[in-house]
Amino acid sequence: MNSTPAPAPRPRRLTRSTSDKKLGGVAGGLAAYFDVDPMIVRIAFAVTTLFSGAGAVAYLAGMVLLPTDDGRPAVIGPRPAVAV
Repeated sequence: MNSTPAPAPRPRRLTRSTSDKKLGGVAGGLAAYFDVDPMIVRIAFAVTTLFSGAGAVAYLAGMVLLPTDDGRPAVIGPRPAVAV
């Protein structure tokens, strides 16, 4: 019996979506990460924005801190090393 181990699945990464976005792709990225409908995440952001303003702050933080799913880095975060 030939028992070769199956390759380990790639770990999921939380990123901003470039294909399912309305503003910055944060809701689309969260929806893909948690495997839910993006409209649910967008409604949750809207409701928390209306009641406390925290939804807008969280969305802006996601736009700044999360890298995109096409490999572009986050605005704030680790930068690639540059050879001098």
